[in-house]
Amino acid sequence: MSYVPNTADERAAMLAKVGVASVDDLFANIPAALRLDRPLAIPPALGEMELQSHITRLAKKNQAASDAVCFLGGGAYDHFIPSVVDAIAGRSEFYTAYTPYQAEASQGTLQAVFEFQTLMCQLTGLEVANASLYEGGSAVAEAVLMALGITGRTGEVLIAESVHPEYRLTLSTFAANLNCKVRTLPTPDGFLNPDDVKAAVNDSTVAVIAQSPNFFGHLEEMQAIGEATKKVGAVFIASFDPILAGVLKRPGDYGADIAVAEGQGLGVPLGFGGPYLGILACRGDSDYVRKIPGRLVGQTTDRNGKRCWVLTLQTREQHIRREKATSNICTNQGLLALRSAVFLTALGPAGLRETAELCIRKAHYAAEVLEKIPGVSLRFKTAFAKEFTLKVPGNVPALLATLRTMGYHAGLPLGRWYPGLADCLSVAVTEQRTKTEIDGLATALSACL
Repeated sequence: MSYVPNTADERAAMLAKVGVASVDDLFANIPAALRLDRPLAIPPALGEMELQSHITRLAKKNQAASDAVCFLGGGAYDHFIPSVVDAIAGRSEFYTAYTPYQAEASQGTLQAVFEFQTLMCQLTGLEVANASLYEGGSAVAEAVLMALGITGRTGEVLIAESVHPEYRLTLSTFAANLNCKVRTLPTPDGFLNPDDVKAAVNDSTVAVIAQSPNFFGHLEEMQAIGEATKKVGAVFIASFDPILAGVLKRPGDYGADIAVAEGQGLGVPLGFGGPYLGILACRGDSDYVRKIPGRLVGQTTDRNGKRCWVLTLQTREQHIRREKATSNICTNQGLLALRSAVFLTALGPAGLRETAELCIRKAHYAAEVLEKIPGVSLRFKTAFAKEFTLKVPGNVPALLATLRTMGYHAGLPLGRWYPGLADCLSVAVTEQRTKTEIDGLATALSACL
């Protein structure tokens, strides 16, 4: 029997219902170059022993961040993970439990979610946090969906070009069939000029999105951007770095209505790109709380007067609200939220501050050393935190490939997302990098050039 047992008449009826003439039309938004128009070339089956050898050979082609000195960033960072994170998150009651949908969730699960939400509120300076989202990109998109519902507007969503390019692509995908347009505000100097925001917003603007530190590592004038946004009644969405919240002003403190972040740095391994953790927190106004995706856990007392936890709000659930659901996310990434809660609890405020300070100090030392190499310079002359953009001579991807053979993941080539920065790479420095490693990168880069 066919794996998809639909008759031709059934397929025609379904296509007619969604308003397209053929299956090809249904997938027209996927570029032709990415569509498979031939049968899969699947080789003959292998025995178990041969298959294990084959998979092992394939796995060895990967090079993990730990296989070289890592200066990679762009939303995924090589931060230290205390062993207590694995010890607690690896317990069977957490590690094997699928995130429950209903109110019969165990007290242990509910308490873990409550603790995570509390920590996120402390980290962001906002009143309410959910638990949680897939990663930073979907957090940005979900924040815009919130803004649409809160404002009731159908105008533009403005997003800075300095916001992570993959977050912008995710938002564009979400917004393709929504009653709003997404417009990118240029950042030729590596940051968003608040005057450009003032000139771009109007009474139909839905939201303004800025990221600080931004994709280039630079600090944005978030308070001024927020003031310009809120002056016209739009929602100010701020993307931030949770680690650097240890020293930088929190989103709630500079007026953000909604704060979003990639939480990978909070005790989640790099893992070749996932799974990661999306963070979202917002103001405590009823309009915001009722539009927040995911669920909220609250603290109360049971009939015996003992402290306990309860699923307080789940406005998004499609099994309750159907098409009126605020989101259709089907899991709250509970295990990763737990990891971040354990991580933050283990570090405490002083430990988080120390980690952030080490990142900043080491990044500035690295920039100073690397800029001394002939032909190498900082592309943007503005304040940065743990990440910066280097302009280098020659072919950047080829240069990075050579540096990998010398034992360094030296950075990200920016030409992939910004054609005007094809001669640049982004370098991130975390608390794990030592002076010896930074000096070693400078020596290797100098030798390559």
